[in-house]
Parts: sequence; structure tokens; C-alpha cells
Amino acid sequence: DIFVGRGMARIMSLVMTIFMIVPILAPSIGQVVLYVAPWQWIFAALTIYGALIFAWVWFRVPETLPDGGRPDLSLQESARAYGEVFSTRVTLGYMAASGVIFGALFAFIGSAEQIMTEVYDTGDAFVVWFALVAATLSVATYTNSRLVERFGMRRLSQAALIGFIGFALLLLVLLSVFGERFYIFFPLFAAMFACFGMIGSNFNAMAMEPLGKIAGTASAAYGFATTTFSSLLGWIIGSQYNGSSIPVVAGFAVLGILCFAVVFVVERGKLFQCR
Repeated sequence: DIFVGRGMARIMSLVMTIFMIVPILAPSIGQVVLYVAPWQWIFAALTIYGALIFAWVWFRVPETLPDGGRPDLSLQESARAYGEVFSTRVTLGYMAASGVIFGALFAFIGSAEQIMTEVYDTGDAFVVWFALVAATLSVATYTNSRLVERFGMRRLSQAALIGFIGFALLLLVLLSVFGERFYIFFPLFAAMFACFGMIGSNFNAMAMEPLGKIAGTASAAYGFATTTFSSLLGWIIGSQYNGSSIPVVAGFAVLGILCFAVVFVVERGKLFQCR
């Protein structure tokens, strides 16, 4: 409601930075709970945390829409708002692009432990390598927040998408030629997800940009549609695991290419526009 364009992309980058720090911190917080209490207290901790967030939102987060600009909460008004979301070309296009590229994130979450422990024999160090990928992603999203107002959402996200495809294809070729080598796999894998970190928040901002007056509805529709579609794609890619990382990496390359095709259509072939 209060940010538009590149400013929205900057804020979304900061939100994504925090979001990607969660996989680093969450296991440690859970371990602390288990040190002092039985496992059932995990749910008690979640209840307490949820109550604190509820109180924060209730008392500290103001309503951003003025009284005259708040839509009715009727079924008819909700249906009209959702209709506007799914009939807006840019929103629908970047919603589809996000659904495709976020499939890579779901595939990574679903198959990372198998690949790193079974293929590359990282053992207990898996959590460290997993956290390093999340940290790389967080650094990239934060970097995006510092650059987006200067270079624009489209330039950064489209360049990052090309980088994502390039790193995925390079990794696929090197693994096919030299075999499963962790010193080859991990740097290129992390670079690929660094590119991903500069895609997601910008796509989100571009999808939301035309719908500021119904930002809540647009955000709900965007989140539901992209998560549903990307989780399905992530499951399909993750299920191709056969004791090698090659099928999963190939899936990432395919997702990147499909996402680029969607963006190309949405932008009518005019890429790297300064908007």
C-alpha cells in the first residue's frame, strides 16, 4: 500500500533477506528448545511466538489504507478483486514466471539433503553447506535491495535469470564431463542461487506494481498461486533424483529456460527496459 515500483522491490528484497536467514537460524532455535525441554515444547514455542506476532501486528502495525480507500469485505468485492488480479497481464505473467522459477527453490529444499549426504558424502556437515547456500541467497537479496533503485527491477531480474540459466547449464556440462565433484558442484550451485536471490523479490514487486489499491488480495493470490505451482514443479524435479545430482541440476536449467520464455512473452520481447 505504501511502496511502489523500485521502492517496493527494495523492501521486498529486505523481506526476502530475512526469509532466507530463517533456514540458518531455525534449526538452532529448535535445538535450544530441545536442550531445555521435551520435543512437545516445540509447539509451545510456536504458540508463544505466534501470540507475540499477533500482539505486535495488533498494537504496532497501523492500517495503511485511508478510510475512504478501503474496499468492502463482501464476497462480491473479493470476487471482483481476484478477477482484476488474474486479468492484469503483467501480474499474471510475473505470477507464472515466479511459479516456475520458485520451483527450483522447492526442488532444492526437497532434494538437498539427499544430494549432499548421499552423492557428496557431507555427513553431519550437511547443515553447514545448506546454511551457506541460504546465506549466499540472503546476501544476494540484500545486494538487490541496494542496487534495484539505481538499475531497475527488470534489468536486474532479467540479467540474474540469464545468469541462473548459464550457471545451471555450465554445472550440468561439468558434472557430465568430470563426474560428481563437490568442488565443482557447490560453488556453481551457490552462484545459481545467488542469481535466484535477485529474481524472486523483483518478480514479486513487478507483479504487485499495477495493483496497489488491492495489494492484500493481489498478495494473497500471488502467494497461493506461485507456492502451489512451484511446489508441484519442485516435487517433480526432486522425484527425478536417482543417486546423482545431474537430473536435479538439469531440472533447474529447464525451469530457468521456461521462466525466461514466460518473461520474454510478458515483456513482448523488450528485455532490460529501465522501468
